[in-house]
Amino acid sequence: MTSEITLFVNPTAGRGRGAHAAQPAARALRDAGFCVRTVLGEDADDALRRVREAVAGGTGAVVAVGGDGMMSLALQALAGTRTPLGVVAVGTGNDFAHTLGLPVRDPAAAGKLAAEALKGNRIRDVDLGRVGERWFGTVLASGFDSRVNDRGNRMRWPGGRFRYDLAMIAELAAFKPIPYRITLDGGEVREIEATLVAVGNGSSYGGGMRICSGARTDDGLFDVTVVGDCTRTTLLRVFPKVYRGTHLSHPKVSTHRVRTITLQADGVTGYADGEPLGALPLTAQCVPGAVRVLSPVLAPVN
Repeated sequence: MTSEITLFVNPTAGRGRGAHAAQPAARALRDAGFCVRTVLGEDADDALRRVREAVAGGTGAVVAVGGDGMMSLALQALAGTRTPLGVVAVGTGNDFAHTLGLPVRDPAAAGKLAAEALKGNRIRDVDLGRVGERWFGTVLASGFDSRVNDRGNRMRWPGGRFRYDLAMIAELAAFKPIPYRITLDGGEVREIEATLVAVGNGSSYGGGMRICSGARTDDGLFDVTVVGDCTRTTLLRVFPKVYRGTHLSHPKVSTHRVRTITLQADGVTGYADGEPLGALPLTAQCVPGAVRVLSPVLAPVN
């Protein structure tokens, strides 16, 4: 393996933590004897082009510094290749790192882990979801949760997470169950009314909401969580349980484990890893071992 490592940095992640986090992560890699080359990019498209060039040029690993959006961008370059991904999670949500049992908001520890994993060849094959040409590592959201994202993204004020709290309140006021048509593993089309349908390669989204709490990234299957046609009152009662993953026992919640799923619903946008995929219908496939991740020994993958 080449000693040159690509540090893929989002300087604005976590309200500026990305730029500061890159320094201790790079130091840990250099102290371990690696040559570190930093990739920034003028925008997302330019950054992705640059990291793809690094992969094509034979970099030993790509160590992504940022939040779930940055990890998602890195996955687009690394999925299906032999180049491993290191994760320095310093964003707001960091669900991809949480799912893999990796350090969060500790760039020195994350950089050291990546260096030690490279030295010890501790590399884990991890499943990914795929929708068309787009890859995702955590959860594909559709329904109430994606409409909250839609509204929050349109709001210019306030900033940060509070924007999405206000968006959630506004969506609750306008909430109605959504008619879905769902196809699981190529079977018959199921017509249901649901609050949301979440497709989990990983267990959580939104900074720790364990919507698909049983999902594993090494079993070749999605965990699908369907929250049925709840009233506003029921939804408000169920919602806090999502942070503990105990919502799955509620009678309005059902789960499935599948390799592929097609979601159809009018006026619903799909989001994966917090990034918009586009309007439904969408078909998602779980691809086993699609990306290699630098990992600690015996870290959980769930």
